[in-house]
Amino acid sequence: MTMTLEEITKDKMKKVQEIVLSNKTYNVLENGRETRSMKEIKEEFLNPATYSYFIKVDQDYIGLIDYLPENPKDQYPWLGLLMIHEQWKGKGFGKRAYHLFEKGIKNLGKHAIRLGVLTNNRDAKAFWESLGFSYYDTKPFKEGREIDCYEKKLKN
Repeated sequence: MTMTLEEITKDKMKKVQEIVLSNKTYNVLENGRETRSMKEIKEEFLNPATYSYFIKVDQDYIGLIDYLPENPKDQYPWLGLLMIHEQWKGKGFGKRAYHLFEKGIKNLGKHAIRLGVLTNNRDAKAFWESLGFSYYDTKPFKEGREIDCYEKKLKN
């Protein structure tokens, strides 16, 4: 099985919505409800600040990656989202997708990646820690919630 990243375009927003809506638990953690509107999804994945990609295995769209190439506050690349469609979870695709993403970031000459995890998302914290990320701070997030910030130093 070949994994690739494909840029998200306007004409494939229904596929993005399908992946996002399959992750009800995450949607509740992030937004307090199981669903997201198409308007919200477009704002997240079709904005000029971040790069958004499908994670594909062969011809199947199995997930999403969204990242900010350089946060103006700290000059680090920030991974905003790595999401696998509910039906594809538990098969190692999240780790494979992350490693593919990390390789691309290294090729850009970056030496670290940062990301934020909702403070009550224990599964995500365990996932990122298993990939070598370390906690370094807690910051305010939207609607009075907080995120725990993680960083991974990249070796060449």
